[in-house]
Amino acid sequence: MLNPFFQQGSRGEQSLVQDLINEQLRMYGVEVHFMPRKYVTTNTILREVIESKFDDAYPMEAYVENFEGYGDTPTLLSKFGIQQTNEITLIISKERFETYISPLIKNEENIKLSTRPKEGDLIYFPLGDRLFEIKYVEHEKPFYQLQKNYVYELRCELFRIEDEVIDTGVDEIDDTLEGIEGADGDVIFSGVGIQKLTLVGAGATATAVTTIVDGAIRFIDITNRGSNYIVPPRVAISSAPSSGVTGIATALTLGGMVVCTGAASPEGNQVVVQSAPLINPGSGYTVAPKIQFFTNNTDGTGSGAAGTSLLSTEGAIGIVTITSGGSGYSTEAPTVTFTGVSTVSAAATVIVSAAGTIAAIYITNAGLGYTEPPTMTIGSPGIAGTGNFSFNETITGGTSGSTAKVRKWNSATTELDVYDIDGVFRVGETITGSTSGATNIIRIVGDTPADDGFSDNDNFETEADAILDFTEQNPFGTP
Repeated sequence: MLNPFFQQGSRGEQSLVQDLINEQLRMYGVEVHFMPRKYVTTNTILREVIESKFDDAYPMEAYVENFEGYGDTPTLLSKFGIQQTNEITLIISKERFETYISPLIKNEENIKLSTRPKEGDLIYFPLGDRLFEIKYVEHEKPFYQLQKNYVYELRCELFRIEDEVIDTGVDEIDDTLEGIEGADGDVIFSGVGIQKLTLVGAGATATAVTTIVDGAIRFIDITNRGSNYIVPPRVAISSAPSSGVTGIATALTLGGMVVCTGAASPEGNQVVVQSAPLINPGSGYTVAPKIQFFTNNTDGTGSGAAGTSLLSTEGAIGIVTITSGGSGYSTEAPTVTFTGVSTVSAAATVIVSAAGTIAAIYITNAGLGYTEPPTMTIGSPGIAGTGNFSFNETITGGTSGSTAKVRKWNSATTELDVYDIDGVFRVGETITGSTSGATNIIRIVGDTPADDGFSDNDNFETEADAILDFTEQNPFGTP
């Protein structure tokens, strides 16, 4: 039996030791944030965590035990790229956790253990602006001094985010996942599985004006679409008389067409000339000019396209001048209408640039019988976006039903970075934020991953394309 004349650690002695430890942590420690893991979805058989989130952060003092720097193997170069595995060991007060944090999280939903820190919880380390994941909790070291334990030793490793939701409301924590900007302002790291959606935003209607001319080309009629065009052919128009202006046209092609010419076609479908709209209908023609199509690539691929022109003797529209390209247009081209007295109304189609502006207006029919220039009206960009998307809220595509979580929203550039994507977003569909209620229309869906500063995939692909041309139906030989 133990000697009854010695207390072997009284409550007063234990409290004194705990108070001394607490005071030392407050004096020599660092204020970190403890973030308990909440298990949203788990596998009932394997008990694997499928989805988890961190939406609480509790500040508390901790002592950095490895004062000489991060632990061993800080950086690994593997076939998957450069990985940082920085390790850190932190000491926190057992009493502080039990009296401050445990009461706050014990009634929280989806927290498996509230009486002590557990493996899988996160620690935000402010000195490096980093998140660390607790890999092991040592709760019996030092070993029962005066018959009691006073601290938790947390052995942590740099956290690598996957599909977790992190939304603590603390800017210093949440912005570690929004991206690190380089010197030129570009995001060089923006997390795992990030996709960029460029939205329509607040649009402005484009405007344009035109003139009227006599002896112009009304339109070009395609009599043979040709076949095997890799790039659109050049459209040649016979010259106008000396007092006139020669017309200018461009060719628009269409892929996936079956051409019944009787000739063998190993690839089965063709790229053909769909139409030849006018950039300038010209003027001063007395007879309809001749139209020819010339192959526009060095290897001479593509042939057979042919067309004829129809002359508008008087009162046709001339070249169209864009006075304002507008903004906020999606890839779906708006309509163009001409208002004015005429025998045959003019018609045109627009080309939308990647920036959401009107880049060009092609004339599909120059019209006939105008006595004064008609008024041109270009359709509006549609419904402008409303509201601002919130960090980590879920957005849903109105057409595709796809969902994703918001990582970063830039209202100035209308760029939305999303992650945890379920489905495929479509250009032109409206997305809605579940929390903010913000809505907007997708103009561009990014199909390339964000530059992390290390990957060189674009250069690899460029070099590979120089060896094998995958634009061919069979890059390995002729069938």
